[in-house]
Amino acid sequence: MGKIIAIANQKGGVGKTTTSVNLAASLGVLEKKVLLIDADPQANATSGLGLDVEEIEVGAYQILEHTMKARDAIIGTDSPNVDLIPAHIDLVAIEIELVDKDKREYMLKEALSDLRDEYDYILIDCAPSLGLLTLNALTAADSVIIPIQCEYFALEGLGKLLNTIKSVQKIHNHNLDIEGLLLTMYDSRLRLSNQVVEEVQKHFNDMVFETIIQRNVRLSEAPSYGESIINYDASSKGATNYLNLAHEIIKKNKQTV
Repeated sequence: MGKIIAIANQKGGVGKTTTSVNLAASLGVLEKKVLLIDADPQANATSGLGLDVEEIEVGAYQILEHTMKARDAIIGTDSPNVDLIPAHIDLVAIEIELVDKDKREYMLKEALSDLRDEYDYILIDCAPSLGLLTLNALTAADSVIIPIQCEYFALEGLGKLLNTIKSVQKIHNHNLDIEGLLLTMYDSRLRLSNQVVEEVQKHFNDMVFETIIQRNVRLSEAPSYGESIINYDASSKGATNYLNLAHEIIKKNKQTV
């Protein structure tokens, strides 16, 4: 049975989508079958894998509404072994449309129930909020990766997110685990970056991934070409970082490459 991992943080610009796209691509080249679900109305994961968001007709919106089976919303990508359920701006309306529905927090979980056996990993790129979309992702997931930017306000809001995760564990998903805290946008030349790393590692110990995602120009360029860093520049530091993260996750989940 495949593992469902949500990538979540209510802060924007911390590397959620970068991690979602590039971790999916890295797991794919390590011969794991991956489904990436874009659950963010900004649809950056969709465009980041080379799809034209304006041409998307079916995707996360329809499967959350249960007007379409998840299987019928899947699109292949240029990344080996990576499939995508895309997003469109219409996803922004889902929070209002689901609010009166029974079991509204379980819509995504139900939609994915018959897909788990077909993939090694299902990754969910969450919106930068703690609304109903993110709640659906956390309820559907087995675990959550929390990207943390190596900057001054890194830990701001982390307590709120951890409280939300505890609440989801208590009410909706007893088995939800924290896959790990992922330090992103690290610059070894900056004293502040090093201080944030030390602070996070001191407070959270084993919850923090050994892999740290470093600032990398090629990593920033790749989305504008609609490619993962693996496709765009496999020799870059960014590609090495995400491949290391993929290895770490596979090892943690006792799967051999």
